Formats: sequence, C-alpha cells, structure tokens
Amino acid sequence: MNLLEILTLLGAVALVVARWLPAVSRPRVTIAAGAVFLLSAIALCVTGIRWQLLPVLAGGVVAAPFAFSPLVRSRARRARWWLALPGAVFCVCLITTGPVTAWAFPVPVFPTPSGGFAVGTRVLQWTDPDRPETFTADPRDHRTVVAQLWYPANGPADAPRAQYLGRTENEARTVAEALAGGVGLPGFLFDGVPLARTHAVPDAPVAVEGGRFPVVLFSPGSSGVRTQNTAWAEEIASHGYVVVALDHPYDSAAVVLADGRTITSATVSTGDQAEDDRLADDWTAIRAADLSFALTRLGADPLAARLDTGRVAVTGHSMGGAAALLAARRDHRFTAVIDLDGYPRGPLSPALDQPTLALTQAVTPATDPRYLPRLTDVLTRGAATNYRLTIPGAAHLTFTDGPLYLPPVPSIVGSLGRAESPRVVAAASLAFLDSVLRKGSGDLAGALSSYGELKVFHPGDGR
Repeated sequence: MNLLEILTLLGAVALVVARWLPAVSRPRVTIAAGAVFLLSAIALCVTGIRWQLLPVLAGGVVAAPFAFSPLVRSRARRARWWLALPGAVFCVCLITTGPVTAWAFPVPVFPTPSGGFAVGTRVLQWTDPDRPETFTADPRDHRTVVAQLWYPANGPADAPRAQYLGRTENEARTVAEALAGGVGLPGFLFDGVPLARTHAVPDAPVAVEGGRFPVVLFSPGSSGVRTQNTAWAEEIASHGYVVVALDHPYDSAAVVLADGRTITSATVSTGDQAEDDRLADDWTAIRAADLSFALTRLGADPLAARLDTGRVAVTGHSMGGAAALLAARRDHRFTAVIDLDGYPRGPLSPALDQPTLALTQAVTPATDPRYLPRLTDVLTRGAATNYRLTIPGAAHLTFTDGPLYLPPVPSIVGSLGRAESPRVVAAASLAFLDSVLRKGSGDLAGALSSYGELKVFHPGDGR
C-alpha cells in the first residue's frame, strides 16, 4: 500500500477507535482522524482508487457518524456501548478487508537485479513476409510478432523505469485485464499490476563494456505474454545476456501492435483430449517458427553488433518450453535449451543435440501420468548432457512473475514466497547458461543441486 492508502486506512481505524476513548481525548482524536481520512480519501479520488481501498472507505464512512455524534450530543443521549459494539466490529471487518486484499493482490515489487550491469529494455515488432498468418483468412496477412529485449545497459541511476506489462499504462491495463480474463477472474483484481515499474530503463544505451553478449530467446506460456517473466529476464540481463521475449499473436492473452490494434487469444480448448493435443502441437509449431524467425531478425537489429549469435539459448515456460524444445530440434543455431515446466509436444525425433535444462515442479503419476515419461524420453534421447531440476515447493506459476502479484496460495504460485521464487528460478537458469554458453562452472551438477532435486541424463542413457 502507498502512503495515501496507509493514511486512509489509519484515519478509518482511528474513527472506529475514537468512539471508545476517554471523554478528555475523544474530541481531538476524532477531529484529527476525520481530517486525515477525508483529505486522504479526496487525494485518492484524484490519483486513482484501487478496489482494495473501497471497503476501507466504506468502513470509515460508516464509522464517522458514530465517532462524531458524541461530540454534538449530550452524554445522556450517547448510545450504550453494547449497542455500539456490533457496528464497531462491522466497521473493523470492512476496514481489515482492505489490507488483506492488498496483500493478496499487491502492486508487484520487482527484485533488484544482482548482476553487474544496469538493464535496458526496448520493444520491437517484426513481420515475416514468408509466413501467412494461419489464424486469419486474409491471404495478405503475414505472421507478426512483438518482441521485448532486456539487455546490459548504461544510463543514469535516476532514469525513469519501464512500465510493467506494456509500453504505456493503457497497454499494461489492456494486458492485465486479458490475463485476468484468461484465468476466469474479473479484471479489477489485477488493477494494481499495471501500476508497477520494473528496474529496466526504456531504450537505454547498450553497455559499452562486456563485448558481445550471448542471447536468450523466451516464449511465454499458453495465453501468456512477453512480459510474464520480467523479473527473470532482468536478472539474466544484468549478468551480461540479451533476453528476447516474444508475444505470439492469437495465442498470447493480448498483443498490442504498433498501429494500436489489440489481438486477443484465439486458442480455445475443445474439451476433447485428442483434439486438444493436436491443436496444442500445431500452436507449439507456430511458436517454434516464431522463435527461429526472431533469431533471424535479431541479425538485422542495430544491437546486432553486440550480439553473440554463436551462443544462443532458446527458453520458454509451459507451452513456451515445449516450443523451445521443438525449435532446438529444428534450428541448430540454438546452442542450449531451458524448459520451464513445459510438457514436450511434437515429434521426439530428431533427438536434441543441445544441452537442455528442464526446471519443473514436483510431478507424480497421480498429478500427471504423461508428463514425466514424455520429458524423460526427450532428455534421455539427447546427444548432450541434459538436466532435470525439480524445485521443492514450486507450482506451475512459480516459474513466472505470478508470485509477485498473485495470492500466496501454494497450489497456485508454490510455497517459496514472493522473494524466493524469482531468485531460485533465475539463479538455476543462470548457473546453466553460464556453464553451457560461457564455459563457466565446471561443476554444473553441483551448482544446480543446491536449488532442488537433480537428475542428470548423459548421452547414450536412452540406448
């Protein structure tokens, strides 16, 4: 909660408490509480009220007549305490709802990147002239993707920070409402998310030092968006990588194009598992092609001179992880793979040539009988050493920014906590990237083991 919200909350609480104070102090406390509550509420009306403050305002409004009436009535007419108690309890319950819901659905606060570089960000849009858009019937419509880059940067420490979820607050609100709708929640529950600022500086100049930076491409989960792993991307970029995350139009929850059009998700489950698997395979293949196209377009970007396209990891969450695995089989420009809790889709051949890290929650045959056998098959077929790291206490959304702004319910975001979730996922990813792209730690297995339960798949294990 910000300062105005806290002052409103304190003013409302003081109005409830004032009724029960000794007569000598009651007038001063009541008048002061009323002034703080009124002025703070007016200021919130001007700056914008989050839905979590509505019960606080209601509680203060209901409490105010009971707080001020003893100041204008004689003592003989003052309500008996046992008559006033239910109203006070009701007001306290209303007011308490405010901080509880603000804690459950907060404005996300992003962890400070731990690397030696400041982080810049920019948004690009590319159209592939060789691929028609299969989600529309217009033959003139070609596949377009929106990419966001996070990169090592130079810039003043006090430079304005990037908006979360979009280039503007309007775009961020559009995306937040689409994300809420995608999981069946009313949009107002996420009204605090677009208020967040990240640590990256928009369009900051690239860092002078550091030479050429390895590249990490990222595909979000089904109905996810390019910014869904911002904390992860900023942490990795601060250690000298360029992270490129994609929006996949008609699959991502909402994609705002440069011309102002908004494209929402058109990928809908049918309820038939066989048909849904076929559709998911098709959508995964489109995403894989988007990732390869993005890598090609990066070669023509003004930043290209600072990109080491001989060291490129392809990564993704959920369906994005499946797309990363498929893209690596098809495109050998990718030199490493990270799958963040994604079920592998598409053909199992050819085998993966690239070293692969699969980060997963604890999966059992009871929770998903297909996941582990399929993932194990992919990893054991590989021509390089592959790793599966099971992170204790993780859930599917642990591998996104979800823990920063969703209710801390273990089945939704895991039990690692808002600070620990992004730290663990980014640290394990960095250990792998540093080892395979920079020939860093000679004991990658030891480094990964510190974050969870590790299983190593050596070449030939599947034969």
